[in-house]
Amino acid sequence: MDTKNILIGGAWPYANSDLHLGHIAGLISGDILARYYRAKGYNVMYVSGTDCHGTPITERAKKEKKNPKEIAMYYHERAKKTLESFDFSYDLYTYTDTEFHRTAVMKMFQKIYDNGYIYEKIEPQAYCEHCQKFLSDRELQITCPKCGQVTKAEQCDNCQYVPTIEDMKDGICLECGSKTILKDNKNLYLALSKFQKEIENYVAENNTLWRINAKNETTKYLKQGLVDRAVTRDLDWGVDIPVEGYENKKMYVWIEAVLGYITATMKRCEETGENWETYWKEEYHPTIYMVHGKDNIVFHSIIFNALLLAMKENYHLVNTIVSSEYLNINDEKISKSKGNGTPAIELVEKYGADSLRFHLINNGPEKKDSNFTIDALVATNNGELLNKFGNLVNRTLKFKELESIPEGKLDEEIKQKIEETYRAVAENIEKLEFKEASNLAMQLVEIANKYYDEQKPWIQKKEDLDGFNNTIYTCATIIANLANIFEPFMPSACKKIRNYLDIPEKSWSFVEPKAGLKLENIEPLFVRL
Repeated sequence: MDTKNILIGGAWPYANSDLHLGHIAGLISGDILARYYRAKGYNVMYVSGTDCHGTPITERAKKEKKNPKEIAMYYHERAKKTLESFDFSYDLYTYTDTEFHRTAVMKMFQKIYDNGYIYEKIEPQAYCEHCQKFLSDRELQITCPKCGQVTKAEQCDNCQYVPTIEDMKDGICLECGSKTILKDNKNLYLALSKFQKEIENYVAENNTLWRINAKNETTKYLKQGLVDRAVTRDLDWGVDIPVEGYENKKMYVWIEAVLGYITATMKRCEETGENWETYWKEEYHPTIYMVHGKDNIVFHSIIFNALLLAMKENYHLVNTIVSSEYLNINDEKISKSKGNGTPAIELVEKYGADSLRFHLINNGPEKKDSNFTIDALVATNNGELLNKFGNLVNRTLKFKELESIPEGKLDEEIKQKIEETYRAVAENIEKLEFKEASNLAMQLVEIANKYYDEQKPWIQKKEDLDGFNNTIYTCATIIANLANIFEPFMPSACKKIRNYLDIPEKSWSFVEPKAGLKLENIEPLFVRL
C-alpha cells in the first residue's frame, strides 16, 4: 500500500428498525480495519450514519401514525447507541437528514446535472387512482413473471428477479389494495451506461482483494451492460432536487446515501480542521474501503463509482469492496415475520461486546452464509476467551503474592513468536482475512499458555527465583503485545490490559512492560456465560 490516507465507509442502516446481529456481522469489518490502520499510524477516516429517507421510513411512519422525521430520529439514536455498545470507533456517525448533508448532496447533484450525466425521461409508471399518486416499487405488489410468487415490485423475494415497468402493469397498491394503472411520469435519470468502460477497467485493476461475492455480482452487472437509473422519486420526504420543474420530487435514496460518505467526511473535517480531500481526491492517493452486506455490492462497486466519475473533480474511486454474506439465526434467515431478529443492543447488554465481536469475526459470514446460536457464542466465550486468554492474564498478573512485574529476562524465542504474530495478523487483516487473523492472534495465546505450563512458575517460585522472574516477565510481555494484536477484534479487553500494564498508547509494534510496575486491581477479562 503506497498511501497513509485511509477512508473506510460503513453501510448506512435504514432508520426503520433496530439493528440486529446480521447488521453488526456485516459492518464489523470496517471497525477492524479502522483500529488496525490507526494502530499502524495511518490517517484514518471511518464514517457512516443512519439512512433517514426513502420509502421504508415513510411506510413505518404511516403504520405508527407519526411523521417520518420522528421515526428516523428514533431509530438513528437506537442505531448510534447499538454501534457504540459494540465499540465501533467511527470518526463520525451521522444521519442523512442533517442540513449539512442535504446542502452538500444537492451541490453534488447539481454538478453531475451540469456535466450532462443527469437527463429527463418520460415513461410509464405504476399509478394508484384511488390514492392519486405514483407508487415506488416498494409500495407495489406484483406476481413475479419469472417464478410466479407474489412479491413487492422492487425485487422478487423468492428468485431475486428485478421487475421491469411492463411487469408492474396490473399491480396492487399496498396502501389501499386497489389495482394500479401505468401512467406517464417524468423523472431524472443518471446516465450510468456512459461509465461502462471506465468502471470495467477500474474493477479489473482493483478487484484483487474483493470477496468472491463482490467480484461475481459486479461482473454480472457489467456483463449485462449498465442501464441508466432514475435519480428522482415521487415522495415528500427526502432531499430536494435542485433542478427547475422537479420541486415536487425528492432525490432517490440510493444516490444521496452513498454520497453521504463524502458529506460525512466533509463534516468531520470541518470539525477537526482537516482537509476532507485528503481522503477522496486522486492527488492524495487515498485507499478507500466500502464495508457492507452482499445486497449492497452494486451500489458501492458500480453506482457510487459512477457518481464519483460524473462529478469530474478528480475523485479517487473505491479501491476495495468488503462485502459479507448473510448471518442466519438458529439456521433460519433473519426476518421480522419469524421474529428472530433480536435487537443487537439487547444481546450486547446480556453477553458483552468483546465476546460477541470475537464470535462474529471468528464464526461470521465472511465468505459464506453463517449461523449464529447462543450455544455457539457461549462455547466461544468459555472455551476460547475465558479458558485461554482470560486464564493466561489471570494466572500471570494475579500470581499468588506477586505485587509487581519482576525484573526478568525475556525469552528470545517467545519474542520472535510475538513479532511473527504481528506480521501474520497484519498480513491477513490487509488481505481481509479477518477470521484467519483472529485465529493467528489466539494461537499466540496458546503458545503463551504452553510456555507457562512448561516453565511451571509455581515450582520455580520455590526453587528457581531467577527462572520464575523470567517466566512471569516473558508472559507479561506476551500479554502486553496481545493488547495490541487483539485491539481490532476485542478493544474493551485490550484497554483493560493496557491499563493494568500502564501501556499508554495502542500501536502495531513490539512493546515491553516496565519491570517493577505494581500490579493492582487486576480483574478477570471475561466472565463465564
